Amino acid sequence: MVLAGSLDFTAPSVGAPDPLPAQTAPTVIAGLPSLADLVDQVSPAVVSVETHAFESSRGRGGNDPFEFFFGPRRRDDSQQEDQEFRSDSGGSGFVISPEGLIITNNHVVRGADEIIIHLGDEEYEAEVRGTDPATDLALLKISPPNGGGMAFLPLGSSQALRVGEWVMAVGSPLGLEDTVTVGVVSAKNRRINISQETQSFENFIQTDAAINFGNSGGPLINMAGEVIGINTAINFGSENIGFAVPVDILKKILPQLRESGKVSRGYLGIGVNDLDTAAAEAFALDSTDGALVSNVQEGLPADLAGLLPGDIILTVDGGSIENTRDLIDYVSAKGPGAIVVLGVLRDGERLDLDVHLVERPADGDTADPETEETEGGIDWLGLRYQDLTPNTRNTHRIPEEVDGVWITSISPRSPLYDEGVRIGQFISVITKVNNADVTSVAEFEEAVRSAPAGSRLRIYIQRFAGGREIPPLFVFPRVPQ
Repeated sequence: MVLAGSLDFTAPSVGAPDPLPAQTAPTVIAGLPSLADLVDQVSPAVVSVETHAFESSRGRGGNDPFEFFFGPRRRDDSQQEDQEFRSDSGGSGFVISPEGLIITNNHVVRGADEIIIHLGDEEYEAEVRGTDPATDLALLKISPPNGGGMAFLPLGSSQALRVGEWVMAVGSPLGLEDTVTVGVVSAKNRRINISQETQSFENFIQTDAAINFGNSGGPLINMAGEVIGINTAINFGSENIGFAVPVDILKKILPQLRESGKVSRGYLGIGVNDLDTAAAEAFALDSTDGALVSNVQEGLPADLAGLLPGDIILTVDGGSIENTRDLIDYVSAKGPGAIVVLGVLRDGERLDLDVHLVERPADGDTADPETEETEGGIDWLGLRYQDLTPNTRNTHRIPEEVDGVWITSISPRSPLYDEGVRIGQFISVITKVNNADVTSVAEFEEAVRSAPAGSRLRIYIQRFAGGREIPPLFVFPRVPQ
């Protein structure tokens, strides 16, 4: 999955639509709608964003993460080695107010030293008024002639949007300004894990309206001429699978972007997962409503309030939680300094925990010859594992405070394989079974053997990469009859 940024592949050009009388609804010809009038209505408020970044020759040579997707950015290498170099990139955007406020993607303007807005035959220098990496949105400002009066696009409702509705994308793919593509809403509420920054807030609209490099930041329009999404990403390995940030997300953060230039959000300091039917059965729940706590960060609000991995959050301030999106959106909107009451299920008991929110962050060896490595395996689980030893900890940089069983191999036939358990890329350590700590192979095997036939185990796996802890896993294999 890649961001739909532009690398100035072609020189900008403008395609002017045929002049047609403005109408409030699409013209229907032979049973199909004509969108020409809608294009006339929308295009005057859609802009092309050109960015320049400057670097000295001493600073060159580092890896640009976007080059993996797009190839090297175009640079003017005619200067001497001790002079500056310029990197050009860009995308799209749209005007949201008469005084010249413009929305685009954060990744379009990130790292830019100069931002030029192209609107028809006019060019404007833009300043960044606010950015929000978590939603990949940015607010720009230009100074229009006579101080205002610019054409702008109204913001619609993405909540009311239905799968199958017609939508139109407008932008500057590959530098081709005023390009229009049409399709339908293919799906809503998509999570595609573009980056660590955005993963908690991804809630994309999926569309088959063609979105290409350079469309980033441009509007996704409904048939009423309202913005219902901000085009952001494409699936590089397929056709007509594009993604847009819902406009309702923009509307929630826009006041903060205008007033302070950033977005402050409340933060619990936990990792959460949605419940599926297997997890619900494992926790003896009647439904999949709720958010399963997968990890709790030490010293942060949830930890200080007593929340534990394996807890299930069912309510917040008395309101039901259907999934992790409900919880994240509610807590984020409360802001730092607020107090929320979490209704938690733990080992069949209901608890209410008061949590004082803080602000969400912007987002190593010798063997011990006297220690024997105890290894074991359970056939139906398809795992091999062993005790943690000082040698294992040193080699793989597993913290001293982590006790458990190190997974050394997994069969592709293992029930844990389909739930994401792998070796090689990560170091995986089983630390709990059914909420009971396991510190050795013997304790792990006893916990598995004592589980009733046909029940689901709740296995908690902490994972590490290069000595750094990454999000853990809860897996729920069923014990054979």
